[in-house]
Amino acid sequence: MTPETETQAGAADGQVSGRQSLSVVDNRTGRSYEIPIEDGTIRAIALRDIKVDEDDFGLMSYDPAYLNTASCRSAITFIDGDKGILEYRGYPIEQLAEHSTYLEVAYLLVHGELPTRDQLAEWCHEITIHTFVHENVKEFMGGFRHDAHPMGMLLGSVGALSTFYPDANDIQDAENRAMQTIRLIAKMPTLAAFAFRHSNGQPYVYPDNDLRYPGNFLNMLYKMTELKYEPDPRLERALDILFILHADHEQNCSTSAVRSVGSSQVDPYSAVAAGIAALYGPLHGGANEAVLRMLKRIERTENIPDFVAGVKDGKERLMGFGHRVYKNYDPRAKIIKKATDDVFEATGAKNPLLDIALELEKIALEDEYFVERKLYPNVDFYSGLIYEALGMPVAMFPVMFAIPRTSGWIAQWLEMVQDSEQKIARPRQVYTGARELDYVPVDQR
Repeated sequence: MTPETETQAGAADGQVSGRQSLSVVDNRTGRSYEIPIEDGTIRAIALRDIKVDEDDFGLMSYDPAYLNTASCRSAITFIDGDKGILEYRGYPIEQLAEHSTYLEVAYLLVHGELPTRDQLAEWCHEITIHTFVHENVKEFMGGFRHDAHPMGMLLGSVGALSTFYPDANDIQDAENRAMQTIRLIAKMPTLAAFAFRHSNGQPYVYPDNDLRYPGNFLNMLYKMTELKYEPDPRLERALDILFILHADHEQNCSTSAVRSVGSSQVDPYSAVAAGIAALYGPLHGGANEAVLRMLKRIERTENIPDFVAGVKDGKERLMGFGHRVYKNYDPRAKIIKKATDDVFEATGAKNPLLDIALELEKIALEDEYFVERKLYPNVDFYSGLIYEALGMPVAMFPVMFAIPRTSGWIAQWLEMVQDSEQKIARPRQVYTGARELDYVPVDQR
C-alpha cells in the first residue's frame, strides 16, 4: 500500500476503487491506508503495513480472549446470537433435534451433507464395529486412582489412543483421516463409560453391537447382572437429543484448542485430547455443575425472591443464564427443556430442583432487570438436571459433554487440516516486561 497524506475519496461509504475497503489514517504520520474488507472482516496482517518508519514492526491488533477475531473460515456451524439461531451445515438445530439421530448429525458435521439411507447405514455400522478398545486400554484405565476425576481419565485415555494408532500421524491421507474419525466417535462413549465404572469401583462393560449409539452407552454405564441390557427408549431418545445439541458450537474454547494444537499437524487423538482439556475447565464444561449447586443452595421455591434480590445486589451469581454468544433465548435450552420432562417421566422420580429451575426461569424471563440484560436460559440450565436424573455424579457432567462434542471437534479438525490458509498457530504478544538488564552475581543480590 502506498502512503498518502489524506484519506482517499469514497471512504465514507466504504467503497474505494469499486471495492469494499476500510480507509485508515495514522495520526502519528498523517498517512492513509486502504485495507480490503472481505466477508465483513479485515486481515490483521494488513495492519503490519501501518508503520512510523521502515524499522517499525508495524501495528498489531490486541484482542484478549479473541472477542472480535475470526481465526478461520468455516462451513460447519452458524450462530446468530442476537436472533437465537443455531445451524449445523445450514440445518436449524430445532429440525435436527426433532427428526434426526446423533450419528446422522455426526455424519452431517463430518461430511457436510445429510446421508442417504445407505450412507447412514454404512456409517452407523462402521462406528458400531469400532466401539471396542484394545484390552491394554483397560489396564491403562485401571492405573488411575479409585477417586480419579472421570474427565481426567478421559483426557489421559484419549491422548493414549495416539500410541495405539501410530498411523494416525499420516494426516495428509484422506482414507487415514476417515478411519481415525470413525475410531474417535466410536470409542469416546466406551472410554467415558469405563471412567464412570472405574469411579464407582465396578467392572467395565463391553459394548453391545446390537444396540444403537445412545443405548449402547447406557448399557456400558448401567448394566449389572442381567444377560441383556434393554435401554428405556425415552432415555435413549433424550440422550440422542442431548448429544445433537452438544455436537458443535462454532469456535468456542475447546474447539479453538483442537484447531490450535491440530495446526502443528499432530495426530487427531492428541488434538481432541486438547479439546477435552479445555472442556475440563469450570468455565466451559463445568457450567451445568454450577447450575446444580445454585439450585441446591436456593433449596426451595420460597427462597427464590431473596436469591433474585441477591443477584441484583451483586451478592449472588445467576448460573445458567446468559451466554457469550447468545443475546436471545439459547435455542438449545428450549429443546432440552422438553427432554428434561421425558427423562423425569422415564426415571419415575421428579427432581425437586426442577420446580426451582422452572420458577427461576419464569421470573428471569419476566423481570425487567434480567430482560434488559438479555439474561436468558442457556443449554447448561437444564442439562445438569438431566444428567443427575440419569444417576450421574457431577464429575461426569463434562464427560457427557465431551462424547457428542467429539464429532464437532473432529469435523473442525478435518476442515482445518485441509484449509490451505491455515498455518501453525502462533499468536503475537504485547511485551510488558523489563529490557536490557545487566546480570547481577548471586552474592551481590
